[in-house]
Amino acid sequence: MTPAVRLLYAALLAAPCLLPAAASGTGVSFSADERAAVLSHGPWPPELRPDASNRVSGEAGAIALGKRLFAEPRLSSTGTIACATCHISARAFADGRPLGAGLRPLVRNTPTVWNARFNRWYGWAGAVDTLWGASIRPILDASEMAATADHVAGLLAADPGLAGQFETAFGVDPKALQSDEVLAGVGKALAAFQETLVTGRTPFDGFRDALADNDKAAMARYPRAALRGLKIFVGKGRCSLCHLGAGFTNGEFDDAGVSYFTRSGKVDQGRYEGIRLFRQSPYSGHGRHSDDRHGANANLTRHVMSQHRDWGAFKVPSLRNVAKTAPYMHNGSLASLHDVARHYSEIDMERLHTDGASILRPLHLTALEINDLVAFLQSLTSGEAP
Repeated sequence: MTPAVRLLYAALLAAPCLLPAAASGTGVSFSADERAAVLSHGPWPPELRPDASNRVSGEAGAIALGKRLFAEPRLSSTGTIACATCHISARAFADGRPLGAGLRPLVRNTPTVWNARFNRWYGWAGAVDTLWGASIRPILDASEMAATADHVAGLLAADPGLAGQFETAFGVDPKALQSDEVLAGVGKALAAFQETLVTGRTPFDGFRDALADNDKAAMARYPRAALRGLKIFVGKGRCSLCHLGAGFTNGEFDDAGVSYFTRSGKVDQGRYEGIRLFRQSPYSGHGRHSDDRHGANANLTRHVMSQHRDWGAFKVPSLRNVAKTAPYMHNGSLASLHDVARHYSEIDMERLHTDGASILRPLHLTALEINDLVAFLQSLTSGEAP
């Protein structure tokens, strides 16, 4: 075998590392690194595991109670606001507003609770490290539901139906518990329900699995524009450095070049303040209400400390079902996915915090590339949850 033939033979053997243009008819190919990046965004859905910090995680009785409580406005001090008031199922469990509104106007966008069970931190600033703690926070927040532990305990004591469901879920009459213990149980039931809110498979997942199996016919069904956008996402855009894994998020916090001044002119400290609030909360994964105070997850968060680089950093959100959760960013300042793509295309490096995300840089995308990137993001939309 001549050297030239050997080189040709080696190239043919390496070909599966690329998506051949002929497979999809698009002329789009992926390098070995890009292909690996695409495959890293799955499979979906991940294995569903109970939350060790919540002893009723996955339990049918707790799920039923949590579903009822999610729509219960009497949890608020005024009897007018429920979790479902802001997390609206018809709006992908967000509210479609730039900024949320509880009993008072809020300063941040309402995040979806789809796929919340896979988070490590909760809220734009990560002030909570458990889903049940995140469910308690708005109940107590003066601007959202403005309730107290005594108010919540009183509601369950006065409602035989709720009390009965609580006893079924936790094996104890809520009237026999301290108010903060009842509140913790309510948070855990709410979390058990929200854990069921997992998005279904998407066109991207079909393509990703077809790529893994080298199923050219299935790959060819993926929209051409989405395929071009995917190449930007894992290639020149480097989006997958932060929006990684099957959930399309690293679960951490970055300065994305969006203003941290609120509409009143105050500064939203973001993650810096979030860590302070987390360390004060009795409803953390290592607090006394956790059912796994010394587990691995609690040890991941118990020693976190605010640092200068956390100032003005906000949660990197999951991109699954992102086309359904406009407007975008922590302050709802970007109305559409096209606005988001243009933001990263033209990002002002001088606006970034000095200790911010140095991986960000202007992408200088063309109008066609922006459309392609949006087409890819739209391909992350699922139908009903499995």
